[in-house]
Amino acid sequence: MRITQMCLEYREKRVGIDLVHDEVEQELIKEAEILQGVMALLTRTLEETTEQIRLNRAAKYNLEKDLKDKFVALTIDDTCFSLTNNSPNIRYSENVVRVEPNSVSLEDWLDFSNTNLEKADKQRNNSLTLKALVDRVLSQTARDMCKQCDVVDTAFKNGLKETKDARDKLATHLAKVMEEIASQEKNVTALEKAILDQEGPAKLAHTRLETRTHRPNVELCRDVAQYRLIQEVHEINHNVSRLKEILAQAQVELKGLNHRQLALQEEIQVKENTIYIDEVLCMHMRKSIPPRDGDDHGEWAGGLRPDAVC
Repeated sequence: MRITQMCLEYREKRVGIDLVHDEVEQELIKEAEILQGVMALLTRTLEETTEQIRLNRAAKYNLEKDLKDKFVALTIDDTCFSLTNNSPNIRYSENVVRVEPNSVSLEDWLDFSNTNLEKADKQRNNSLTLKALVDRVLSQTARDMCKQCDVVDTAFKNGLKETKDARDKLATHLAKVMEEIASQEKNVTALEKAILDQEGPAKLAHTRLETRTHRPNVELCRDVAQYRLIQEVHEINHNVSRLKEILAQAQVELKGLNHRQLALQEEIQVKENTIYIDEVLCMHMRKSIPPRDGDDHGEWAGGLRPDAVC
């Protein structure tokens, strides 16, 4: 019972989505109910056994007292039988023919002894019946506890398998997310470098345009070079704007990937916590329950063992 209660208490420390009323918890609660029923039944059986022992002792006491009285009476009668007319210790006694007030008739004497024997036989038969009942109770309760114990252990194993599978899938997904993060970080770095690389050509085009404004008089002509420089500035500005848009989008995606990474790591931690509780704490503790038939820890064909700590 203590182990079952501790398992339920440990499993209350699960967190997040794993703090659920799953099959393991349902079977643990059922096991606790079975154990409580077994304890109540054994308590009642113990009370009946204690009462039967008291009745047996009372019957034994009555038989022993009757036997002792009969032995004393037999000794007295033997003494009387051995007396003769020449015995030195014979004498007259007054009122010897009186009837003792506490004396009983022969029929009462026979009934008294027969009643003691009948009561003793009855208690003996009751003891045999109760012993058979106790054996059945012990055997049945042991089977019930072992059966439910196996059900709980199976539920633990199945639950652990599901939890570990979920953890492994999350870990695989996390690895892919980490790869995407690394790739996106490289992409962001490349975009930032590409934007930075545009500064040189942009400064050069601006400098050329600014310098050409100092041409004198009619030489300040909007020639092909002038238009080409202006076009180059527009192209550079357009490219930089486009690169910044792509960079902003990449940074948003990277931020989302980082959030997803944290979420996956938290989910994996939740699974690890559940695995630790079920496998390390609960299942390890349940190994102290006496082995059942078919286990590799020894043989136990039923009945209660004194080292059972359910």
